[in-house]
Amino acid sequence: MKTILFDLDGTLIDSTDAILESFGVAYETFGRVIPEDEQIKKLIGHPLDLMFTMLGVDSLEADDYVMAYKEHYRLISRKKTTLLPLAIEAIRHASKIATLGIVTTKTARYSEEILEHLGVMHHFKVLIGRESVTHPKPHPEPIQKALIALNADLEQTWMIGDTPMDLICAKEAGIKGIGVLCGYSTKYELEKHTSFVVRDALDAVKMIAEQ
Repeated sequence: MKTILFDLDGTLIDSTDAILESFGVAYETFGRVIPEDEQIKKLIGHPLDLMFTMLGVDSLEADDYVMAYKEHYRLISRKKTTLLPLAIEAIRHASKIATLGIVTTKTARYSEEILEHLGVMHHFKVLIGRESVTHPKPHPEPIQKALIALNADLEQTWMIGDTPMDLICAKEAGIKGIGVLCGYSTKYELEKHTSFVVRDALDAVKMIAEQ
């Protein structure tokens, strides 16, 4: 049986507005100038604490910013998150040919709430989020945990994601990675880490179905 692991932001869902708004609230909470939207969007997929430090917040203060972010994000995330075009088709098609899991750097609890709200959580047998691991993507631990939970065959497992971190994580965990262009990275960035780059999650699932 095949196993397909999906990233969330930029792969299956679009929560860009919720992310940007929550970053804004975090910076306003501490009286700091909010970074430009494009600066934030380039870093989506990294753990929140790392995103804040990469945007100039002192590492000793990053956890406070993360808390302020999460307090607001929790309130708006379901309202301001949608499935990406063709994501529901990708999930339905994938569920017919494989066991499905989610591997994300988002908080698992919020991710599950969002997927329940969007009506698709029942398709996934495991959800690995930021608090599920010690080392987030690109470290292989998140995928390794998913593989163990699903008793998956490495040779029959794929990771679909929109950032180099997803693909590095896949490679380090010993599975195949497919990059999608519907998210936050360019084709050039993704092709550094995989020979499989397609338009979206549905195209990726169709590719896997043919294997």
